[in-house]
Amino acid sequence: MESQQQIYKRPDVPDYVHYIIAFIILIIGTLGVTGNTLVMFAFYSNKKLRSLPNYFIMNLALSDFLMAITQSPVFFINSLYKEWIFGELGCKIYAFCGALFGITSMINLLAISIDRYLVITKPLQTIQRNSKRRISLAIISIWLYSLAWSLAPLIGWSSYIPEGLMTSCTWNYVSPSPANRSYTMMLCCFVFFIPLAIILYCYLFMFLSVRKVGRDLDRLSQKSGFGKQQSMRSEWKLAKIAAVVIVVYVLSWAPYACVTLVAWAGYANLLTPYSKTLPAIIAKASTIYNPFIYAIVHNKYRATLAEKVPGLSCLSRVQKNGGLASSTNSDTLDSNFSRQPSVYTNKLHTTTDNSCTMVIGELDLMEKRSNISRASFISAVNRETS
Repeated sequence: MESQQQIYKRPDVPDYVHYIIAFIILIIGTLGVTGNTLVMFAFYSNKKLRSLPNYFIMNLALSDFLMAITQSPVFFINSLYKEWIFGELGCKIYAFCGALFGITSMINLLAISIDRYLVITKPLQTIQRNSKRRISLAIISIWLYSLAWSLAPLIGWSSYIPEGLMTSCTWNYVSPSPANRSYTMMLCCFVFFIPLAIILYCYLFMFLSVRKVGRDLDRLSQKSGFGKQQSMRSEWKLAKIAAVVIVVYVLSWAPYACVTLVAWAGYANLLTPYSKTLPAIIAKASTIYNPFIYAIVHNKYRATLAEKVPGLSCLSRVQKNGGLASSTNSDTLDSNFSRQPSVYTNKLHTTTDNSCTMVIGELDLMEKRSNISRASFISAVNRETS
């Protein structure tokens, strides 16, 4: 009973700490709602953005938007009052929404990584198997998977309680009961560590695939430095993207995993109110940079927002006739940021008319060597660039 009272005990911290957290949460909530709203607006405003792979981006924006809109206002108000003021039911609803939308975002990132991995390493099979029905089933599965983990504490496997400075709520990873310990371990494994391992695997083999085909291209284009330049650019770009995605994923959710595992190991007494609150703030901040990493840096998203939203014309260059900016070679590469650029795509883009004939010849040679029909090859490229 004493340990249970300790969990709900209001921590003795200076008032200014709560106000600083309230200010940070206000910024996170504002930017999270704004950024994800812009992504969803661009998606619905431009039919060209409604390709099948972009539905994963849209689903990520939706889950991040819901997380920001349900978590930040409540967290902000409680920080001003310096305690949880919405009662036990409010705590459960708040924590359930945070778990549901947070887990959905994490599994969405996993789905995006797998989708990109398949497109780059197995483009033809992806074209044949991908359909709106399959993408819809994948998105529904993501939500059902997240819902199952979020409902568990409401039906007796662990529970939802106030955490840290008692201004937010999460599952009970502090109490050493078998239900809490088992839920904490299973959640960390199946929502963080296993997805992280799969993401690492996908980006590693994407990079190796791009490098392998890039080296083949180098051997076929020894007469010119163009092929080597393109393949090196593709490898370097993919390496940077992979690094950003993985680092952001780890930084967003690793603090929660570390804190909960410390408590799981029996050292909950070492955790301070600050160390319990900080992971919640960092996790909620993921709603800010996910829209930028996966959508807003995409050339078509930027161009759509520049055309449709007043004041955002700086996001994209506009042609003199007022239309959307035409893409240069580098812009075309950037436009594939929402799905890692396939090496086949990069080989089609040329910087000058003089190199066009050479690149087409290289593509023909590679098609013959890999026994891929030209029609199938062009279909794969068109899907990747759409």
